[in-house]
Amino acid sequence: MWKDFSVATKPTTLMTANEAASVTGVPLRQVHRIIDAGLLGAAVKRRNKARLLAPRGLVGLRLAHDTADVLTLQGRRAVVATSIRSPRQSLIRADMIVVDARPAAQTVRSGLSLLAKARGMVSSTPEVLGGTPVFKGTRIPVHDVADMLANGDRPATIVKAYPQLDADRIRFASIYAQAYPARGRPRMKPRRLRIQKASETLAFDDLGRT
Repeated sequence: MWKDFSVATKPTTLMTANEAASVTGVPLRQVHRIIDAGLLGAAVKRRNKARLLAPRGLVGLRLAHDTADVLTLQGRRAVVATSIRSPRQSLIRADMIVVDARPAAQTVRSGLSLLAKARGMVSSTPEVLGGTPVFKGTRIPVHDVADMLANGDRPATIVKAYPQLDADRIRFASIYAQAYPARGRPRMKPRRLRIQKASETLAFDDLGRT
């Protein structure tokens, strides 16, 4: 049965473009382009000169991205408007094409769940590294681990370097860093970890993004 993603996950707060990109799997640059094109309508809010997205617009954001090469701008606008107005509608017709909104909604549900889990593994207090986001119960900066993954280090290698961490925490570091990028001046890339027995590997589960 078709489910309204907002009922299943109950997101209540406005989301930044970075959070929306993390949840929907839409590249950040495309998120901004879709907002600039006015496709999300009233789902975009302005707070202190920042553009924020209401949770009800997340499925529309994904649909706007997925239909870019299929529908006209007018058709995409109609599909997004319908998804926002009628979130339980699974099939949306535009430009003589029927768009199935269920895969987009499933992506959003999964993305919201993953982001919530990633946030739950992180803490930030002035007493620990001046408020730098760290994995709970450690002094290991989350963005450092995310940078290591981006730099090509294997999850198994990171576990060996930081025994306090496990596969799940490492898995969610990239999700957290995408949604909440490090602030301030650009950080230096971390040095690649060098640990023996490189033949040992640890499966890095697929996050289920499409």
